[in-house]
Amino acid sequence: MNRPAPVEITYENMRFLITHNPTNATLSRFIEDWPFDDGAPPPNQIVDDWLNLLKTKFREEPGCCVAVHCVAGLGRAPVLVALALIECGMKYEDAVQFIRQKRRGAFNSKQLLYLEKYRPKMRLRPKDANGHCCVQ
Repeated sequence: MNRPAPVEITYENMRFLITHNPTNATLSRFIEDWPFDDGAPPPNQIVDDWLNLLKTKFREEPGCCVAVHCVAGLGRAPVLVALALIECGMKYEDAVQFIRQKRRGAFNSKQLLYLEKYRPKMRLRPKDANGHCCVQ
């Protein structure tokens, strides 16, 4: 299978690396494993765990890059990154377009519907009048 190359998505103070399945050599770099069905949106518990991880990582290591993977790097990983952008205040349409600029083919129709209906709790809120995203 021909998989797309890893891409970095940067927004405000958040950096993500979207990639496909890690190899045995790179697996140790991933600190969590939250599997969910291919082509499906993530369960609520995974969303909560994901956002809590981001709050912790970006607070403890400002400027760090969080790698996110799924089998092909086109569905589940981009959805998690989109959720972070939406939680930071970005509209879902803008988050999808922003990710698709670097990751063509990202998201299927079920995932797009999930992102459209997703209601953020602003867990990665703007910290100042300039609207810069922060982790609180």
